[in-house]
Amino acid sequence: MPVVQAEVLHQFAVDLLQAGGFTPNDAEQTATLLVWANLRGIDSHGVLRIPRYIEMVELGLIKSGHAPELVRSMGAIAVLDGGKCPGAVGMNAAVAKAAELARLHGLGWCAARSISHAGAVGYFTSQLAERGLVGIAITASKPLMSYFGARGEALSTNPISIAFPRKGHAPIVLDMSTSAVAIGKIMAAQDAGRPIPNDWAIDASGKPTTNPAEVAALLPMAGAKGSGLSLMIEMLTSVLVGNAVIGPVLTGIKKGGFNGTVIAVNPDAFGERPAFETEVERLSGAIKGLQPAEGTQAVLLPGERGAEEAQKRLAGGIPVSAGTMKRLLEQAAALKMAVPSTIADLVG
Repeated sequence: MPVVQAEVLHQFAVDLLQAGGFTPNDAEQTATLLVWANLRGIDSHGVLRIPRYIEMVELGLIKSGHAPELVRSMGAIAVLDGGKCPGAVGMNAAVAKAAELARLHGLGWCAARSISHAGAVGYFTSQLAERGLVGIAITASKPLMSYFGARGEALSTNPISIAFPRKGHAPIVLDMSTSAVAIGKIMAAQDAGRPIPNDWAIDASGKPTTNPAEVAALLPMAGAKGSGLSLMIEMLTSVLVGNAVIGPVLTGIKKGGFNGTVIAVNPDAFGERPAFETEVERLSGAIKGLQPAEGTQAVLLPGERGAEEAQKRLAGGIPVSAGTMKRLLEQAAALKMAVPSTIADLVG
């Protein structure tokens, strides 16, 4: 498996995205999001997404260069319209607006409607936590997952992330899909040529499959709980902001779309900052101090494994599966883009 230094992979990603129709600024923001995921071992949301993003530009599903516009605001709430801008661009704008509102009102709720795929949403909540705010992010898109008790695709995998600042440490970051697994992990397994667990997805006949190439729909996590949570995220992120996705798709009105919501909470609105920081540390220390179960080396907080992996990969490089590298090189060839020697030498 080729191992690529983070800065090399980032620049290769920027170059590919620009060659594929992204503006320089949009390519930079998108590449930063993708490589952030790769650094943390979330390869399902990393650079393997680039060929699809370029295809989305070609299909008109992404319109690079369109800056999100503020279309509605009331107190601590704001609505941005992305005009199908790249997901990173739309969500970064929502982060900035939500943070601004949280400083003013103690809470900032910013919807980013009509954007594109937003990748690993923990990236956006981490930004807020690093500013001393509590961050919440949810995104919605077209059907990819079955609804509990029903056949076929009905809901999206609608992820949710919650991040808390932790003084002197990396933020505590929960980042999870409402499906048994993110669709990107199916893509990563296919790129790596490995089977998937039989509780991740179903095939066209509705039966569990271990072949990523046969996946017709993902399964919701925890059965009815996962599909119920996904449904409510669609309500909050799409229906509430006037850009419904799932209802129109299931009734044949339109094909889909993407929306995101970012919520920033200022802990200072609830009490003194030192007391908040003390209790975050007390809880963190108590969880970290739990006795590990047999076969477990250490008890980890949400996001801790990713932060540790990022340090390792920053120092030693990012492993990129052969399948992913092959597709990136094929994309470069299709765009008639010269491959940097730092990449070409790795794959020989």
